[in-house]
Amino acid sequence: MSVFFGLFVFSCSKDDPEIENDILVNISATIGFASEPSSNGEFTFTLTNTVSTVTLINYTISGTATNGTDYQTIANSISIPANTLSKSIAIIVLDDTTTEGDETVTMTLNATNNNVIIGNSDVATVTISELPEEFILSPDETYLYMVNPNATPQTIALFYNLKLLSKTKFVVGQQDAFSSFYNDNIGESDIMKTTGSDPGLLGLDFMFITDDNNNGATSNWYYQQEQNIKSDAIEAYNKGMINSFSWHMREPYNGEHFYTSEMTQFQKDNALVSILPDGANHDYYKQKLQKIADVANSMVGSDGNLVPFIFRPFHEFDGDWFWWGKDYCTPQEFKALWQFTVTYLRDTLHVNNILFAFSPDNNFFSAAEYLSRYPGDAYVDILGMDNYSDFNNQGQMALESANEKLQILTGLAKDRVKIAALTESAYIVTPGVNNPISGFYSNHMYNALSDNNVEIGYMMFWTNTSNTYCTPPPGQPSTSDFLEFVNKPRSVLQNELPNIYELPQ
Repeated sequence: MSVFFGLFVFSCSKDDPEIENDILVNISATIGFASEPSSNGEFTFTLTNTVSTVTLINYTISGTATNGTDYQTIANSISIPANTLSKSIAIIVLDDTTTEGDETVTMTLNATNNNVIIGNSDVATVTISELPEEFILSPDETYLYMVNPNATPQTIALFYNLKLLSKTKFVVGQQDAFSSFYNDNIGESDIMKTTGSDPGLLGLDFMFITDDNNNGATSNWYYQQEQNIKSDAIEAYNKGMINSFSWHMREPYNGEHFYTSEMTQFQKDNALVSILPDGANHDYYKQKLQKIADVANSMVGSDGNLVPFIFRPFHEFDGDWFWWGKDYCTPQEFKALWQFTVTYLRDTLHVNNILFAFSPDNNFFSAAEYLSRYPGDAYVDILGMDNYSDFNNQGQMALESANEKLQILTGLAKDRVKIAALTESAYIVTPGVNNPISGFYSNHMYNALSDNNVEIGYMMFWTNTSNTYCTPPPGQPSTSDFLEFVNKPRSVLQNELPNIYELPQ
């Protein structure tokens, strides 16, 4: 099978403007790959700062596709409203019966008002293909669509099988399922206690592993947690489950907090920038990545293979509660950090058993908003979303909003040959305080994950604790509802997982 790639952003090589306070406008192909008959492209125009009046941007349209014939007619200018950072134009593909091969739509910025200066990213291209809308991923070519084409065979198989599974099913997971339990009822996972099967995915965290207090001594509490977490990941792999690691990394100055509510203003303003190349804490950050690499390369299953895992760093970055959030760095700085993280782990530290998951919170309503801090297809395997608020007993409109956002992820994952996922979610029940919602699992959650042709590879509930639960253990008012949820056609627990670490022959 031939390999098809969309062309996304092309930049000229002119020098950056040197006036620090200039406002720049850049263009990007936020959906760079379109196809007949109905998969559309999208250009986004973005200012580096807002302007108090309307900004008019003129551009020329070129490429091999014909304006008004191959796609709906678009004008040669766009207006970004006052006090707004960006605006998008959809390239709405028009189907025809003529075989034309791949065609391109190229936009080149050429004039603005408001003293806005054209930035380096002044040209972008959308490719319109005549590929069938339903692209079939070949096992033999899967590695070509991954962040790491040199990934281990088991990691490549994980990508392929999750992508394939997402067409008809989704894996049900839970954070800390092997180590945290409602009412501290230790032993089997709470999902196992309720259903007779473990979850299909285990959520873990690098937080304690990379903590400054982890000195590697056997008597050290943080090192003991490292060993427990590795043991849980290996157990999950041996059971055929999927592992996903988040990273609540402590800020790099004092190494104590990750919530901005507990940090000084200096820490909030400088933490992320300081770990970028040439930043004051860049070497510190590389030491943390070395620790992750050491753990990744030391987790070996009973079959003698390295344990693959999903890595979900800097999640919920569209909020302001973590120091890597949108209020504390520019989109360009966030992208630079993500790209460095991936390339350092992959190319310098030679970690070959990771899939990388990009995971904002739910603060988006369009593909352009979702992609505003996206580092590029070469750096992301999984297009995820964390979403608690839409499921927090907010009514039908919120549930429909959750489904609409998952539709956006589904479309992007199809266009870019990635995997869509609900990377973290729950309605957290505290009996007597925050009580169960009737039909939450089998109706509210399941329908949001399934309606309107949503295709996600997995979803993950948050952790159960001593006094709260996200998945009900036996004997709770919502236990039967949860059992109905996991027995529905699309839900998959560990006992129904295919051999996810082996490519079909």
